[in-house]
Amino acid sequence: MVNTIDMQDLRHLNLFRKITRIPTRYCFSYNETLMFCVHRSELSQALGRNGENLREMSNITKKRIRVLPIPNGIENSKSFIQSIVAPVTFKDIEITPNEIIVNAGSENKAALLGRNKRRFLEMKKIVKDFFKVDYRII
Repeated sequence: MVNTIDMQDLRHLNLFRKITRIPTRYCFSYNETLMFCVHRSELSQALGRNGENLREMSNITKKRIRVLPIPNGIENSKSFIQSIVAPVTFKDIEITPNEIIVNAGSENKAALLGRNKRRFLEMKKIVKDFFKVDYRII
């Protein structure tokens, strides 16, 4: 549900489709990692046998690649956000009608914010595109 696709994202989507044979329009970057979203039923095909599709894409793009299932709605936002920020964890997530509030511990809050709020701004854009709500860390 990414609203705008720039040329670099289009190249990544075409490469993903060429290697995995799965068309998708969900590509975004978080913490120097390219993330693609596919339907849950196509997840194993996207990964390939023993993760060879991911390795091939990683060798071509020189970036880490992750494939995630597409969230079905705001009720799946907790597992979606958890899979994006992994291995960093958070205590709890609160979903209100117009924002998602992540309650992180003092150590994990710094990891979720990133230097100069870079990771926070990336996640804020991702949450806005997918769920149409704001994102906060407390």
